[in-house]
Amino acid sequence: MNESLFSHSHLSAFAKEIFLKIGCPEDQAMRAVESLLRADLRGIDSHGVARLSGYVRLWEAHRINTRPAIRVVHESPSTAVVDGDSGLGLVVAPKAMEIAMAKAKQAGTGWVAVKNSNHFGIAGHHAMMALPQDMIGMAMTNASPLVAPTFSVERLLGTNPIAVAIPAGQQPPFVADFATTTAANGKLEILQRKEKEAPLGWIQKKDGSPSSNPNELKNGGALIPLGSDREHGSHKGFCLGAWVDIFSAVLSGANYGPWVPPFVSFLNPPANPVGEGIGHFFGAMRIDAFRPANEFKKHMDQWIERFRSAQLVAGEEKLIIPGDPEREFEIDRMKNGIPLNTKVVADLIEVGKKFDVPF
Repeated sequence: MNESLFSHSHLSAFAKEIFLKIGCPEDQAMRAVESLLRADLRGIDSHGVARLSGYVRLWEAHRINTRPAIRVVHESPSTAVVDGDSGLGLVVAPKAMEIAMAKAKQAGTGWVAVKNSNHFGIAGHHAMMALPQDMIGMAMTNASPLVAPTFSVERLLGTNPIAVAIPAGQQPPFVADFATTTAANGKLEILQRKEKEAPLGWIQKKDGSPSSNPNELKNGGALIPLGSDREHGSHKGFCLGAWVDIFSAVLSGANYGPWVPPFVSFLNPPANPVGEGIGHFFGAMRIDAFRPANEFKKHMDQWIERFRSAQLVAGEEKLIIPGDPEREFEIDRMKNGIPLNTKVVADLIEVGKKFDVPF
């Protein structure tokens, strides 16, 4: 399998030391580690410690401020715009979500748009912050333009994920966390490391024809919106990705569309930006602003239980409620360890050598 297992505590300690080495204050280093490792625990390997070296390279390129003054620059009783001061999105996003929840406590709902930020890890982590508060959480972000809208060969949108976390009572929470493309770019990176082909419908060549080459983006190709082609609903995926871009960036004052800065450090941001950094959008809704929380959670249990009991297609074992696979990964990996591809391990070893932090 070309994988090795590492404990959550080991990876957390290593990542924290790296964040401290690049100048993060202790509290922000801890917050960045929590955001980063949540991806590995939940089985979203493309957004976990495999990205650590990418954040370091962005810092080396002077595109990340490790001591940001995150501040509200505009607000109303239920809304705010946050300037992330070029900070790690892993740190800016949780702070913005806390502001959204504080607004919701006072006004019933809270909505926060963020500008001048960076890649924020998995959207689900930030949306799930609302669960212990008996709130529904939402999180979304725009991203590097790697996606061609339906009928286009030009890369104009990012993978632009959406996450919604909804508490239940006895049942686990409903947590939907998905890219608005058929597959996230990180899934291509995993296939590249494993030297495997991509399924048709994930990417297209630079002329718009289908491709199974996971390296196609390097050849001028593009990711495809959710749905894979027009006949299977890619225009709907395009709509979802556009919605995220507008809420995250046009609303906040961040860069949008083809002007979003790339995650990779070897590509420079566009020379003619239309905003500041990457944009995010967060929402928090207090359940008791709509109906008593216990009553709502009782009905969420009933909703989940009814869907779990749905009649299945022959050969299938169970219906999956959003959040089920990630929760099972989290339980298993916290107990048995997080698997890392040998190429990721080699990358982390090199990052450690750079800062004299043994992996």
